[in-house]
Amino acid sequence: MFYKVELKDHIRVAPRFFGLDVKESVLKSVRLKYDGMVDPELGFVIVVTQVNTVGEGIIIPGDGASYYDTTFDVITFKPELQEVVSGRVKDIADFGAFLTMGPVDGMIHIGQTMDDFVSFAKDKVLTGRDSKRILKVGDTCRARIIAVSFKDVTNPKIGLTMRQLGLGKSEWIEEEEKPKVEKKPERKEKSEKKGK
Repeated sequence: MFYKVELKDHIRVAPRFFGLDVKESVLKSVRLKYDGMVDPELGFVIVVTQVNTVGEGIIIPGDGASYYDTTFDVITFKPELQEVVSGRVKDIADFGAFLTMGPVDGMIHIGQTMDDFVSFAKDKVLTGRDSKRILKVGDTCRARIIAVSFKDVTNPKIGLTMRQLGLGKSEWIEEEEKPKVEKKPERKEKSEKKGK
């Protein structure tokens, strides 16, 4: 889920930004530090949107930079368990598919792509044996987050499933939502002949 969060930090402004307005130099410094950051509590920091307050600057002896107590707003993406997300298939491997959900990719294990026996083809296509459904790179899909791990913040892991009702490739979902019309057997009318 995307969040707008206000943070407070002691921001170091390098001397190369001293010629700029204080608020602008602090904004550039905050963006250098926070844009693209991955944090277990915040999730994925997408962008620093604005600086709200800038305190009085201090200079620490031996360091040419100045430091400011600053509050600022960031937009983050924090994946939540059981959250339904939409994305596009970025890549397919023999063990599953990778779904791009905006700022991050999640992995759908081959057994979680559809409720069927799934086979992998070398042209990066997953095919369901009985349903004949095909999943390929570029397909738009809806999935549910079933695992989130920030153990390694340089490579966080997000596990997804598409086996539940209302999930999967867009075309599959449309097929499921169509009302099923049962065909009734046709009745043959008997023609009556009247004798004269």
